[in-house]
Amino acid sequence: MSTRPSPDEERLVLALDQGTTSSRAIVFDGDGAIRVAAQQEFPQHFPEPGWVEHDPEEIWGSQREVMEEAAGGVGRIEAIGIANQRETAIVWDRSTGEPVYPAIVWQDRRTADFCEGMKADGREAVLRERAGLLADPYFAGTKVRWILEEVPGVRERAERGELAFGTVDSWLVWKLTGGRVHVTDVSNASRTLAYNIHKLEWDEELLSLLDLPASLMPEVAPSSGVVGEVECGSSLDGTPIAGMAGDQQAALFGQTCFVPGMAKNTYGTGCFLLMSTGERPVASANRLLTTVAWQVDGITEYALEGSVFSAGAVVQWLRDGLGLIRHSAEVEALAASVPDTDGVFLVPAFSGLGAPHWDPYARGTVVGLTRGSTAGHLARAALESIAYQSRDVLEAMRLDAALPLEELRVDGGASANDLLMQFQADVLGVPVVRPCITETTALGAAYLAGLAAGVWSSRDDIAKQWQEDRVFDPAGDPTIVASRLSGWERAVARAAGWAAPPQK
Repeated sequence: MSTRPSPDEERLVLALDQGTTSSRAIVFDGDGAIRVAAQQEFPQHFPEPGWVEHDPEEIWGSQREVMEEAAGGVGRIEAIGIANQRETAIVWDRSTGEPVYPAIVWQDRRTADFCEGMKADGREAVLRERAGLLADPYFAGTKVRWILEEVPGVRERAERGELAFGTVDSWLVWKLTGGRVHVTDVSNASRTLAYNIHKLEWDEELLSLLDLPASLMPEVAPSSGVVGEVECGSSLDGTPIAGMAGDQQAALFGQTCFVPGMAKNTYGTGCFLLMSTGERPVASANRLLTTVAWQVDGITEYALEGSVFSAGAVVQWLRDGLGLIRHSAEVEALAASVPDTDGVFLVPAFSGLGAPHWDPYARGTVVGLTRGSTAGHLARAALESIAYQSRDVLEAMRLDAALPLEELRVDGGASANDLLMQFQADVLGVPVVRPCITETTALGAAYLAGLAAGVWSSRDDIAKQWQEDRVFDPAGDPTIVASRLSGWERAVARAAGWAAPPQK
């Protein structure tokens, strides 16, 4: 006899997982199991080399459609949680809700020269000290400044208080609440370059450094807590929005990395490795980021983070740019058709290199090609590049945190690739652990919302739900691994600074 609660008794939470290439909506039950999921891709726009944009209305339209689809076939939704692509900047009119310019995506590098100027003037030190970040185009603040500077009339409107800025979480809440709530959470605020992660407030000096009016900025709320109710003519009207976090912090929460030293890597369009440091923000000596992980029950916790800009994106390039595969899932079989890369290395610096290199001028590079090189070698080099980049980040993280890493928990689309996960374990030298539920970004958003709504009573209850699917133990020959790592480092050196302006 089934013990599953009836639809009227079940406590369900809806997670909106708004990513770089698609919007998803997933309904979770009280056991943390997926009940319904819906997904929709939306267009990417590349108006100039190094520029990446989205249409904010396409983001909202796709997210609303999958939200309605997922919620339509289940019972009452107790709460909504939001996880979002971070650092993507949107500015819109407070009266009309109309964006003044397309969303500038986190991958966009158009503000590289401004960031180099901040470094040259010695202004990066205050960013590191107060925001925990670096002077890099990755973060939202310089994107907002670009919109204010380059779009006619926008700065004047901003100075008059007519405009609102937000990362994608803010935009979704604004739309969900019918323009009544302008809010972000601490994890997303910590990715703007303008938020003081120690005082937990918008920082006047950082705003001045970026030349951003304070009136643009959203209210900052905890990651778990009701910020408003849906009021947009939806079937979900009246449902509380009770959880918000940047996608990578949400994944860290969904992986239940609650103890300092626990780490996860999410393999999406980019690759994001975070290590929990608890209530202590750890300043990085190795060009990693110190970021707010979440704020729950009045307690703020932090993480060290390293970002790889091109992970799944390199597989998409093999598919869409080169036509080597028809579907992304085919890359594993193609890579497995050869025993190794035969000396080929691919550095997927399509939009620069992230941590720990932080080189916005690096560009994609393939080295080691011979007449014997095949599509299989290139596919394998592409997969291995994801693992190498993650290893670079983890080595820096180990030095900074001075915490032992016993295992790496993994999630995201490419974590289903067994060949990649085994190679990742080999180059890291620690077990790689894949959970039963790899939709941990959405799950983390659901957990944050469900804690506020009382679906889960504590983090201990949540931690008990985490289950491993498979463990990949290191199995590579250390001598061969060391040789391949040396080859990778040489390849990265070839890619560095390729698009830098010529020296005068």
